[in-house]
Amino acid sequence: MSCSRIASFVYLLTLASLLQTAFGLFHNCSDIGSFSAGDPYEANLKQLIEYLSNQTPPSGFGRRAIGQNPNRVSLHRVYGLALYRGDVGSEDCKTCVVRASNEIRQLCPYKKGAINWYDYCLVKYSNIGFFGQIDNQNKFYLWNPNNVSEAYSRQTEELLSCTRDLSSSNCKKCLDGIIDELPKCCNRLEGGRVISGSCNFRYENFPFVKA
Repeated sequence: MSCSRIASFVYLLTLASLLQTAFGLFHNCSDIGSFSAGDPYEANLKQLIEYLSNQTPPSGFGRRAIGQNPNRVSLHRVYGLALYRGDVGSEDCKTCVVRASNEIRQLCPYKKGAINWYDYCLVKYSNIGFFGQIDNQNKFYLWNPNNVSEAYSRQTEELLSCTRDLSSSNCKKCLDGIIDELPKCCNRLEGGRVISGSCNFRYENFPFVKA
């Protein structure tokens, strides 16, 4: 391969990576309800996103509910969490959470619930308490289209992660569920991902975890 072709290939890989980080992988706007400009829910959501942007980078996971006491009925209470990949540094984490939060509010304006997945992180919020519950409603697939042998498929090593509000039993249940879905998208392919609102699965034939 010539130097120019190698340079072009590297450029395309870099561009793809930047686009993925800048614009995200996928998002979903919930139909659970909407709010109006100036509504107390909007103020609570802004406060929540600011908290997640500041608190998630040090530990890799952040969650909070903002609004009235949970023992009282409130139309303005908002629940949210942010999670980033364990191999991602705190600066990249903060950048990802901020971008994902800003983008989801543009993509899902005045929606009381939404989720946004980036390659490095995910951000999720709702007016319905979801902490500790497996999210099977929000899910999508990504895959490498190149086929592989059956032996390769059997020997695939999975790299897995869950949101840390789940119990260990629910974590395992979530992972078992999405691994069972692997044949739907990625059977005998070189790489694939099943990504839900609570856990995710990925395998590739190249290193993708940051050292």
